[in-house]
Amino acid sequence: MWLNGKCALVTGSSRGIGRGIALKLAEHGARVAITYVENEAAAWDSLAQVRGHGSDGFVVRVDVSRPDDIGRMLGAVRDEFGRLDILVSNARGELPTFYQPPLELTPERWDCALNTQARAFLSMVQQATDLLPDGGRIVALTYAPGGRLGSWQPWVAMDSAKAALESLCRYFAVALASRSITVNAVSPGFTDGSVLNSLPEAAQSLIKARHEGGWTPAGRLGTPADIGNVVALLCSEQASWVTGQVITADGGGSLMEPGLPLELQRG
Repeated sequence: MWLNGKCALVTGSSRGIGRGIALKLAEHGARVAITYVENEAAAWDSLAQVRGHGSDGFVVRVDVSRPDDIGRMLGAVRDEFGRLDILVSNARGELPTFYQPPLELTPERWDCALNTQARAFLSMVQQATDLLPDGGRIVALTYAPGGRLGSWQPWVAMDSAKAALESLCRYFAVALASRSITVNAVSPGFTDGSVLNSLPEAAQSLIKARHEGGWTPAGRLGTPADIGNVVALLCSEQASWVTGQVITADGGGSLMEPGLPLELQRG
């Protein structure tokens, strides 16, 4: 249990990937602050599962698009934990708040994506630096393909926000390196129990069939626990020499060649 005695904050941890991360940190000994914006019952369920791993924590409501809420959240961390060893930025807005193709994208939906991602991360790290000890860990959840592709048209606002988030990770990694605080991003592939499950049923079925049919060499979608394992590794002492990186966790899906039929790949 390499995180014994550590205190962690995972935004958006009432469900999905955020919950998977919180549970893996708890499994390795960390106390975890669980955040939610709407579903309080789900947040308390996450905390119950954290306690089931022999750890503890607390629940706090926060809208990460509001800097004042971020300050209140970090104040709660100070009151409950007295310190913050691990900061994980995972929260995002619901699909309808940003999901719109570029020729129809409204400034409001653009702002919703940027405010819950890049601006929220900027504010969180700036406000958390006095809580983080030397050797602390910061991890942001991203979607790296969005920074170089453009085919998933309604995802344009979130992809742009995630690209800005990744850039901030690199800049903060340099800014905080003298204190041995690492700053990294984790880019999951398609993951069951995540935003995937908020897409229309037909879209979910197509995506699952494609990845289970071989596009992901592992032959399945990822799980929140898979992503939690990667984040926990980055938070370990052994990962102290990794900073400013985007770590892809997709079961090998990004290794496949989009221009070749699947039948011609993998031998």
